[in-house]
Amino acid sequence: MLLALAVVTGTAVGLMVGVEFSVGVIVNQMLRSLAAGPAQEGRAWGARVLGRVMPFWYFASLALVAGLAAARWDQPGAAAAVAAAALLVVTVVLSITLLVPINNRSATWTADDHPADWREQQQRWDRLHYLRVAILVAALVLTLIAATAR
Repeated sequence: MLLALAVVTGTAVGLMVGVEFSVGVIVNQMLRSLAAGPAQEGRAWGARVLGRVMPFWYFASLALVAGLAAARWDQPGAAAAVAAAALLVVTVVLSITLLVPINNRSATWTADDHPADWREQQQRWDRLHYLRVAILVAALVLTLIAATAR
């Protein structure tokens, strides 16, 4: 049972980190190279779609890591799982307080209707997202340590 939980948890967190990494490093870089209209449409679409999916994925990942910490409580890897869960909590708080408000605004922007400072807002989101990805990578490493500790 512990092995199954470790595999499911590592997979869920790993895939989430991969999606967030690709958004920051690949997708948004591509969109940034486009003209304002297509860039707006692409980021708005991404904000709407990922804005619906990612909250569930974050909370499911957090629940899985917390479950792994509980299952490993008096075993090697427990501290790594607790630390990973704490980092996931930090990413949730960071997301809700700083990233989601920008994301919600940008989800409504179009090529014809967006604020004058749209690029600055998206650059702020990108910087905060890079921070979130760095924290998520650390959480993934700790999750994998917890999953494989003997």
